[in-house]
Formats: sequence, C-alpha cells, structure tokens
Amino acid sequence: MEEAGIHVTYGVVGLKTHCKVILVVRQDYNGLRRYVHLGTGNYHAEKAREYGDLGLLTCDDALGRDATELFNYLTTGFSVKRKFSKLILAPRSLKKAILLMIKREAALNALHGGGRIRFKMNALEDCDIVEALYRASMAGVRIELIVRDTCRLRPGIAGLSENIRVTGIVGRFMEHSRIYHFRNNGEDDYFIGSADLMKRNLEARVEILIPVEAPELKRELGAVLDLHDGDRRSAWDMQPDGAYIQRVPSSDGNDDGSHQLLIAAAEQRSNEVMKGKKRFR
Repeated sequence: MEEAGIHVTYGVVGLKTHCKVILVVRQDYNGLRRYVHLGTGNYHAEKAREYGDLGLLTCDDALGRDATELFNYLTTGFSVKRKFSKLILAPRSLKKAILLMIKREAALNALHGGGRIRFKMNALEDCDIVEALYRASMAGVRIELIVRDTCRLRPGIAGLSENIRVTGIVGRFMEHSRIYHFRNNGEDDYFIGSADLMKRNLEARVEILIPVEAPELKRELGAVLDLHDGDRRSAWDMQPDGAYIQRVPSSDGNDDGSHQLLIAAAEQRSNEVMKGKKRFR
C-alpha cells in the first residue's frame, strides 16, 4: 500500500486500535462533505459472510468532525485537548460513560419507574460494569443482556440480580454486533460500538461508542433486540449458577430463529429497493 502512495499508520503506541471507521472527504456540488461509516465489525470480506454486525453510514456534520479528530489522533498519537461532540472513545471516556448511564437509569427509575437497560455484546467481563448492573437491578431497573460468550454476571440471584436476564444466541452467524440501550425515562438512548464490556476493550484499546439518533434507526435497533429476545429456536438462558438452558420452540414447530428472521427481513428490504429502481427507470 505504501508503494502505491498510501499513507499507512499503525495507531497509538501501547493501545490496540479496535474501532471500525471509514471516513471519505468528497467534493460535492456545494463544497466539501464528509461521509462516515461507523461499525461494529471488521472490514473483512470473509467475516462479513459469517458474522452478524451493524453499521451506520452518515454525513452528519458532528460525526464527520469527530471521525476527523479520531483519525488525527490515530495518525499522530496526540490526544490532548481533542474534542468529540458525539463519539465516545475508549480508553478515554467510554467506560465512564457507560457507568454514568447505568447510574442515571437507576436514578430515573427511582423517580419515575420503568427503568430498562438492554445490552447486546460478545462478552461482559469488566468488574466495574458488572457491579453497576447489580446495583441497578437492586434499584429495580429491568436489565436484559444478550451475551454471546463470556459473562461474569449471574442473573436471577435473590436480592442481587433478580431483575436481570442473560441470553445467548447460537445460530447460523456468529453474533458480533454491540447494541447498548438505555430507556432514559422514555427518551431511549441507543448506541452501537466496537467495544465489548471487557477490561481490555475499555482500558487498553481504541474503541468507539456511536449514538444512533434517527427515530427510524432507533426503532430498527429496538426491533433487533426484540427479535433476539423472542427467539425460541436459537436462544439459551443463563441460570443463577451459570449454566445455560436452551429455549423450547412452540408445539407447532414453526418458530424460526432470530437469524433466519433477520435474513428474511434483509431479503424483503432488498426486494423493495429493486422494485423501487424498476419503478423509477
């Protein structure tokens, strides 16, 4: 790549670069515009066929400026006084932000009720996050966790985590997307990101948490979480002792797993797009 004239850098010394970002600066008819793709998965052709991931493609000005700052940081390794208006970065502030939002959800639940937290990730290992979720559960917040792999938290323990459920999905694809949802007294904050809630991700890697603000995209993320929660084909529920029990499909045997339903939804969107192209030719 360098022989072809491409400037290649290897990130910040001492930190693994794990965030997934593409920034394109384009001369449009009305001036320069930044287009950004921010995702949960690697830009790898083979993995794209095997993993379930999420991405946001946007020309939002604030996210474009933040992506520029991020690449400047990765190129120079110099982070002092860099300002990010929407992106939340690790190891700088991501863990702190998650802890604050968990604490906020517990406080709002005490005032208004209805507290709810939903996380979907590869692994939950960071002790501080686990303890914060236990405290939120004891404060009455309903917590639903979809965790593919390691999970240090134990659900359903009286007086500690009876308001927490932990589910794992084992299906056609490897679960790799990360979604973080806080009800926030009905405002519903949604984030996607590159980081699992593990000490190494939060404290020793360059990671990003991306706010998803468009109402239609929030609904789409909520539908993904609902789909996994309702899966009776591929879902396994963790018990208080750490063991897992697989859910049982309904007696008619017609329950499709969440992966099959996501495939069907993607095919439907593709067909609608193709019909639209034919209509406007």
